[in-house]
Amino acid sequence: MDIEVQETYQEKAIMQLQADADKIAQLIKVQMDHLTMPQCPLYEEVLDTQMYGLSREIDFAVKLGLVERERGKNILSALEKEMNILHELSIKK
Repeated sequence: MDIEVQETYQEKAIMQLQADADKIAQLIKVQMDHLTMPQCPLYEEVLDTQMYGLSREIDFAVKLGLVERERGKNILSALEKEMNILHELSIKK
């Protein structure tokens, strides 16, 4: 595969994974603001399911050579940190 094409696919993969992580964060923010509290089983199930799905997407992109494993871990780690911050803020309300 042409190197420029491969780089384009890599950039698109990273942008898509980041967009999916952002969607998860937005979903959880809306849920916390309007629907449920972090202690609710529904909240935990949605978060777990979404995080698992994202981790599988990242694994797939890594296997295809589109994303380096460390970059994928960083995307998940950043999302987990954001979720922890949101959780702490909701507890303080």
